[in-house]
Amino acid sequence: MILKEAKAYFLTSLSEQYGREETLSFFYLITDHLLGMSRVQVALELQKKLTIPQKTMFTAAVSQLEKEVPVQYIIGSTNFYGLDFQVSEQVLIPRPETEELVHWIIEDCKNRKKEKKIRILDVGTGSGCIAITLAKHIPNATVEAIDVSEGAIEVAQKNAKQHGVAIRFINQDILTVASLDQRYDIIVSNPPYVREMEKKEMKGNVLKYEPHTALFVSDNRALVFYEKIAALATQSLEESGNLYFEINQYLGQEMKDMILGKGFDVVELRKDFFGNERMIKAFRK
Repeated sequence: MILKEAKAYFLTSLSEQYGREETLSFFYLITDHLLGMSRVQVALELQKKLTIPQKTMFTAAVSQLEKEVPVQYIIGSTNFYGLDFQVSEQVLIPRPETEELVHWIIEDCKNRKKEKKIRILDVGTGSGCIAITLAKHIPNATVEAIDVSEGAIEVAQKNAKQHGVAIRFINQDILTVASLDQRYDIIVSNPPYVREMEKKEMKGNVLKYEPHTALFVSDNRALVFYEKIAALATQSLEESGNLYFEINQYLGQEMKDMILGKGFDVVELRKDFFGNERMIKAFRK
């Protein structure tokens, strides 16, 4: 098999399921992962002969994609805010809207005094994408991260080591925490927020393979994680501290009312690139 034939095999096998453009994006991701070749290199070397192991890996990738396995799990990594992160079925695949939340925090921190240490807590860290990216881009930050999943903590630790940042990871269920043992300048969280009723809106690859404990909450307790984290933040945020959340796009006003009810003076609701209410910042005057 040559590379041109592998490309044709992807398109024939997957275009009906995913469409031509998404199928091609999968092909280029797999090619980069397996062969270390960019799109330009692929275009110039379509006659490249594949070894038997390489052919087997291409065939296996198509088989997994036919079963709706996310391509990020197949290659074992994804890009987030310009950084490569290892991912597995132990963690959610980072989304672009989370990048927007991280960018908001980084921009806000540019206005803080550079000589002052900024203590940051990331609740529900998953792959560690939020905590690690903040540690990379905020030089004066000290970062801690909590997750209930031991598997997620292991993935996050590998990512922190890969990117050369020191983060204190804590394996803990935030819902069982009575109080935090430190005070923080920033508390950030992208907790489970998809209601059971919204499962019908989710793609099959998400429902089948991404960890449900990191995604879903019951319909009648949709804000359970936010309520707990906001309550802890009222005790453990510094007076000038900020609380940041990624939120369910359908629950912006409910979130705003809840956070104000916890004692915060200002709650800023921000839309993502797609126009959905997806991020919140809260602080006290």
